[in-house]
Amino acid sequence: MIKIRQRFSATKVVDVAETVTQELQRLSLGDTLKPGHSVAVTAGSRGISNIGLILRKVVDHLKTLGAQPFIVPAMGSHGGATAQGQLKLLAHYGITEASMGVPIKSSMDVVKIATSPLGLHIYIDKYASEANHIVLVNRVKPHTRFSGKIESGIAKMLLVGLGKHQGASLYHKAVLEYPFDEIAFNVVPTALKKLSVLCGLAIVENAHGEIAWLKALCPEEFLEEEPKLLRRAYELMAKLPLETIDLLVIDEMGKDISGTGMDTTVIGRKDSSPIKIKRIFVGDLTEASNGNACAIGLADFTTRRLVDKINLKDTYINCITGLRPEGAKIPIAYDTDREAIEQALNTLGLVDPQEAKIVRIKNTNELETLQVSESCMPQLEDRKDIDIISGPEDWAFDKMGNFLPLDT
Repeated sequence: MIKIRQRFSATKVVDVAETVTQELQRLSLGDTLKPGHSVAVTAGSRGISNIGLILRKVVDHLKTLGAQPFIVPAMGSHGGATAQGQLKLLAHYGITEASMGVPIKSSMDVVKIATSPLGLHIYIDKYASEANHIVLVNRVKPHTRFSGKIESGIAKMLLVGLGKHQGASLYHKAVLEYPFDEIAFNVVPTALKKLSVLCGLAIVENAHGEIAWLKALCPEEFLEEEPKLLRRAYELMAKLPLETIDLLVIDEMGKDISGTGMDTTVIGRKDSSPIKIKRIFVGDLTEASNGNACAIGLADFTTRRLVDKINLKDTYINCITGLRPEGAKIPIAYDTDREAIEQALNTLGLVDPQEAKIVRIKNTNELETLQVSESCMPQLEDRKDIDIISGPEDWAFDKMGNFLPLDT
């Protein structure tokens, strides 16, 4: 195995606060917004870089226009699907009434505002539906399940985030029948006719989790601009060095790493992905997952130590709620990493294990430093975005037959 380092784009916004203000000023919101108008500003449950600062600058700008902004948790059923649980999630990201300088109105109550041409009811948070205007703030990124022109972003915040538990449940069911981008193109125009959405603030991050792009959008731009921002997000995201791999070794998975434990956009386990991986081995479950091994079923091989950490109840609930029961299937499990790897290599078809293209990563969030087998190097040695750190060396196992950490 050869240890390499990937170099990803370092494009980032230098002054996040100033850029937020400039983007909002560009839209001339004062032409629509009147003094005294209430404005619901959305806050999601994902760990977006600088989200506290971004939201504070949004509400500050609205205040300068004479508005009365407030924040609404817009995270579907996250936070235990309770109003208090969603407040706690926001507080974890530093989003409180004290830090924002505005009220935070948290409720799981929703109002049905319309029915789309597809026959899908549109649910909106009660407080947001009563406001004069709504401002949608969210990161545009590849979704772990949806594939299409629109995945995770402003449209999803409007439909799923503000839809609370009822909306989230509906759209999880709907994606079994329709692609999410088809749902978005069908439902968003109907929602915008019924609501006064002032604007959206789209955030794109780079591979290091830093803000790479901020863009304020008028409602009529949502469905045209979000696919462009999604393509930008795909370009900037961290990726594996190869699209075709015989065996991917992942040291750990977890809910703190991805909603699916292992990011499907990285490992290729989602529709229309160009990434082709024959076998996946995952070795452990992070402590922060608290036993939730949602999407362990994406792997082909694992270890007994990971299986012993699984909280089946929490894992089943998560997979059933997401209508992905297959995600709770437990792969073949062995006592040691060495044994699992040996068996995985025996299931590669006509590929000789000695010639197999193998990649080893710590987890799907940390893709800068990794190991690749010698057979991968003909495709990598001339790449300017890759540095060779060390090797080739035999894989290092401890006396129990388990991997030594990648950083040793």
